[in-house]
Amino acid sequence: MEAASQAAEPGVDEAVDDVADHAVREAAAAASGEPDGQPAAEQLDRPLPEGVRRRVIGLAADALGGLPLGDLPATLRPYAKFTPVRRARYAGTALAAALEADPVFRSRIADRLRAGQPDLVGALEAGQVPGAAEPLDVAAAAYLLRSKGWTRLVAEAGEEAERSEVADAAAESARLVEKLQEELAATRAAARGDLERQRAEGEHARRELESLRKKVRSLEADTKRAQAQSRKLQGELDAARAAGAAEKAAAEAEGRRLRHRVTELEGALESGRRSAREGRSVADMRLRLLLDTVLQSAQGLQRELALPVTQLHPADLVDAVEPGSASPHDVARRGLAEDDPALLDQLLAIPQVHLVVDGYNVTKTGYPTLPLEQQRLRLLGGLAMLAQRTQAEVTCVFDGQDLDVPVIMAPPRGVRVRFSRTGQTADELIRQLVRAEPQGRPVVVVSADREVADGVRKAGARPVASTLLLNRLARS
Repeated sequence: MEAASQAAEPGVDEAVDDVADHAVREAAAAASGEPDGQPAAEQLDRPLPEGVRRRVIGLAADALGGLPLGDLPATLRPYAKFTPVRRARYAGTALAAALEADPVFRSRIADRLRAGQPDLVGALEAGQVPGAAEPLDVAAAAYLLRSKGWTRLVAEAGEEAERSEVADAAAESARLVEKLQEELAATRAAARGDLERQRAEGEHARRELESLRKKVRSLEADTKRAQAQSRKLQGELDAARAAGAAEKAAAEAEGRRLRHRVTELEGALESGRRSAREGRSVADMRLRLLLDTVLQSAQGLQRELALPVTQLHPADLVDAVEPGSASPHDVARRGLAEDDPALLDQLLAIPQVHLVVDGYNVTKTGYPTLPLEQQRLRLLGGLAMLAQRTQAEVTCVFDGQDLDVPVIMAPPRGVRVRFSRTGQTADELIRQLVRAEPQGRPVVVVSADREVADGVRKAGARPVASTLLLNRLARS
């Protein structure tokens, strides 16, 4: 029995729900003025205005969350847990259809509206329209309540909304027109500014072009004057060359005349000698005496005036490029290593070269373990052989500022030995020797001291490393 009663309970519940739903629908129909089974007294002859539709959907979306899930149409139950905004966005069409087709659901939404806005609902049910209320709110409430004259309120609200939209559109159009006019004015002003700027730039370019043309004309005039001056100088040069050639020809003619005269005198002298050998007459003796007198007078005059023998020859007057004389600095250009003995041989092969050696700098680099005396003797012996083979002038400088007495020694042949004085270093003596040489004489200084190398290089000498001399002496 209990099982049978439990099995019958679902059917009883469904019957109770149907009876309750039918009662609610009859109450809603009575409230909306729609008798059961009778068509509505008022119907819209056009679609619900868009503004009113949005307000109705908004009210329904807000009220939907407060209704039990069983009171909702089946099409709206999936949206029950949505927020009002999302419900209005995604369930707007379903809400509008349910409100239009389901009077029970519409009456439930109207009840929620009646609880939320009692003043507005009371005024509409009393047949009054609040003057301060929003027309769209009034139309939406009238649509849900279906109070008397609700179609008129909806139509008027729609017309008002259309007029408002038209006014808003007109205002927006006017604003856009004004904005476009302002943009057009700004564009025209910018175009005028660009035009003025382009005109100014064109005028500036024209003036600059005119200035450049003037400069070109001035340069052309300068070029013509320079060409004329060049032609004038060329003419003067040609005239000078012609005058030089004439003077040279005259000098050559005078030289030929003098040589001819000398030949005549030599012939006369030879003739006189022959005459003297044949008989030496008194006239010949007088002629010889006169010739000797002339020659001795000329020699005396040459000695008195200190006239040198002429070193100028005709070939020296020809204009050409003369080769440069070799110097110690030119040897570095031949691609030899700094410690190659062949480099020192090439340096010492320069005519009139003077080799200055920093003595202790070389010996302490090559054989520092020997006593100082043996260092000096070994170095001087090697320098003597080098001087004999190369015929170069060799000077070896030792530091003597700490010596109490002069060193007693016999310098080897061909090597000059010098010690610095008290208070003077060997480096200073080397620089003094280099400065004492005439400008242009080749001087080679052997020292590993950078300060010495820099000093003698400024004075015109060629510094080389001590290892170069040691390698050369070791090879010999």
